[in-house]
Amino acid sequence: MMKNLIFVLVFIMSGIFAVSAQTVAFTNVNVIPMDKERVLQNQTVLIKDGVISEIGTKVKIPKDAQIINAKGKYLIPGLVDMHTHLLSDGDDYPDSIAEDELRVMVANGVTTIRFMIGTPEQLVLRAKSAKGEIIAPIIYSASPHLTGREQGNNFVVNTPEEAREAVRKSKAAGYDFIKVTTFIKAEVYEAAVDEAAKQNIRVVGHADSRFVGVERALKARQQIEHLDGYLEMILKTDAPMKGSISDLYISNPKNWESLDYVDESKIPALARATVEANPFVNPTQHFMKNSFGLPRSEESIRAQPDFKFYPKTVQENWFNFYKKARFINEVPAEKRARWVEIRNKIIKAIYDAGGKIMTGSDTPEFLFLYGFSMHRELKALADAGLSNYAALEAATKNPSMFFGTLEKVGTIEKGRRADLILLDANPLENISNTERRSGVMLKGKYYTQTEMNRWLDEIAPRIAGSHIEKKP
Repeated sequence: MMKNLIFVLVFIMSGIFAVSAQTVAFTNVNVIPMDKERVLQNQTVLIKDGVISEIGTKVKIPKDAQIINAKGKYLIPGLVDMHTHLLSDGDDYPDSIAEDELRVMVANGVTTIRFMIGTPEQLVLRAKSAKGEIIAPIIYSASPHLTGREQGNNFVVNTPEEAREAVRKSKAAGYDFIKVTTFIKAEVYEAAVDEAAKQNIRVVGHADSRFVGVERALKARQQIEHLDGYLEMILKTDAPMKGSISDLYISNPKNWESLDYVDESKIPALARATVEANPFVNPTQHFMKNSFGLPRSEESIRAQPDFKFYPKTVQENWFNFYKKARFINEVPAEKRARWVEIRNKIIKAIYDAGGKIMTGSDTPEFLFLYGFSMHRELKALADAGLSNYAALEAATKNPSMFFGTLEKVGTIEKGRRADLILLDANPLENISNTERRSGVMLKGKYYTQTEMNRWLDEIAPRIAGSHIEKKP
């Protein structure tokens, strides 16, 4: 008995335990509520049964409450990753690591996610998360993607009826959105959009500039990912090519010549049209910028905190890819930097026109891992010209508006779900301060960063070691 008591006391004193009390109070904390740009200083935030019950300077704290002294720290809403995947979605990793993958996200302050290529396993995880059976963000899952070619986890749709059937099956299975990608003929895409409207499920994803295009996607009020097709929309009228640097066009160095024919004067009108059709835009700017525009050195990749989650064979495969990739080796660095600059201008123009930019990591490709990459995306949006507050909106308030859950989560207000991050420094002064975490509250339960760092140290070798090596 005495040994058990000492063991518990050691954990309490060391501060590496999760607060499990149903009533929790953050005291002396600076709150960034995200209802507007402001900081509420030296507040008490009281949480009961996973919901914020009071905020103020004179809040009465119940005797049984767990008190977290947050003097000098900053409280923000949990982050939302609007475009992510799992390593275990594919055949290279077992489904058994999925719960570890989700905990990696939580340890980085991500409390809500949207999977962008659906699998049946994701629906199981979604249910477990909703019931509190696993430590995981709130999960939304788009359907297996609709495409014109076999690409894995997909519906191949080459006729209008195939598209309609894919939509009906996705709706019946319980997916939250219909995901469209590439090689979909225009009439097939329009059938999918029409059926989705009948089934009352929204269409999200790519706007393949070869077959669908931005104009058709905007007419359908689709929520567009990656700024797909946008470069094509701002080419000069007399440009000798129709394709530019979107989606599958990226890999061909010849297509990068199109940047010499960009007409930036078209950007404001395109931004206004975007906002009028569907103001929610997810550019996945960090992924695009740092995978294709400004690739990293091997030294910088090895220095990433998420590098250790990948097995050596996967690490080496990506290094070899970078060494051989034509868009890196044959396209001048200045031209790639120009592409990033144009994308930045489009993002800023959409924001200035009233658009609701959202954060998406599009991980875990290119040795960028979920969770960690959310903070890179925030930095990329700030680099594109958004204020630090606007970047935080993209990761908190705006996704909640998109999901229609703003009255439940996404800001720090009475009655909101207690998905929160406690920071050591003010992210309105430096957006990278979102990486300086003291802890994360998920659905009313608080985990110290010390504890979650232990998770990460334990999980990394499990994920790396679970990789299924392909036989030659």
